[in-house]
Amino acid sequence: MRTTLDIPEGLINEALRITQSKTKTELIKLALENIIQKNKIMELKKYRGKIDLDIDLDTLRKRQ
Repeated sequence: MRTTLDIPEGLINEALRITQSKTKTELIKLALENIIQKNKIMELKKYRGKIDLDIDLDTLRKRQ
């Protein structure tokens, strides 16, 4: 999908240098994937300590 964006050149250049992305498209894809991943992690952290899985690790390790 083609989209026209107005992004400051300095911001793009710094991000290209830091990520070592070869193209602006690759950079934008990487940035979007990173945003999505961070959001999913934040959503999962909401459940920390609230779900009791009742898992016996020894039993899991012994099964074939």
